[in-house]
Parts: sequence; structure tokens; C-alpha cells
Amino acid sequence: MDTLTLTASALESFIVRAKSATYVGGAGKIAPVRTASHDLEYREDDLVYRDSYFGGTDFLGQETVHSAGHPVWGMNYYGYLLTDDIDAFTAGETIKAALTSLYGEGRFLGGFRHTVGELTYVDETVGEVSRFRGIEHIATPDGTLVYELRYHGGRILD
Repeated sequence: MDTLTLTASALESFIVRAKSATYVGGAGKIAPVRTASHDLEYREDDLVYRDSYFGGTDFLGQETVHSAGHPVWGMNYYGYLLTDDIDAFTAGETIKAALTSLYGEGRFLGGFRHTVGELTYVDETVGEVSRFRGIEHIATPDGTLVYELRYHGGRILD
């Protein structure tokens, strides 16, 4: 798909499919692109999605979409545990379950709440796929925040 004809709707649909297949779906792992990075990739025709992150309990990452070799979209994120009341595995499983449900709605940006066991995942976003910022968090039944991730991104234009 040509960069100029990639609509916001088509871009968002591609990103949802890519995110569903990679982090949430457990596929797309490729050799590290940078020292100590974890890299995931998804391709459809001339569209390429890549998620590259560092860390585990506290982590920093970047997602990009290229069309015909040109960057067209990107997102940066930083996530971290806030207390010892949750471990990285439990946080990750909660996030994957919530995102599976969110992606099932055909979107990846927030305004979303999902309960997994006793934990509640909430995502809040300002903006749309072309330009956005947001925060996701996990809370315990008493409302204690145990995990948080901040993100921002949007279209990349030459």
C-alpha cells in the first residue's frame, strides 16, 4: 500500500492485527536489532510493524510501521510496576488478556476497562491513531495502582 493512500482507518486496522499477532499472540520474534533489545515483527504486503523494547519489570519501547520502506507511524512507551503487590508475569498476563479483548473490538487506543481476576486494567487515551497520548494501569480491588504505562505517538510524515 502506497504511503499516500494509507488511510487512518487502514493504518489502525493493520496496527491492531500486528499487535494481536505479536506481543499478545506470542509470535513475530526476530533477532535483536539493538543490543539487549526484544524485537517483534509483523508483515503484510509492503507494510511492516516492529515493536522493539528493553527491560522486563520496568521497560521502554518503540513501535513503528513502515510502508514501502518509509516510516509512517510510531509510538513510544514506558511501563513499570508501582508496588511489590504484583510481579511482572502477573502484570503481563493481565495486560495480554485485556488487550486481547480491546483488539477484539478492532481498536488499540483506550477508553477501555477490563477485569482479570481481581485486577482491573484501564486504558485512557487522548487523540486518534494520527496523534495520541495515553496511560494504562492496573489496580487492585481496593483501587491501589500496581502498574502503569505511559505512551504517545502518531503519524510520521516526510
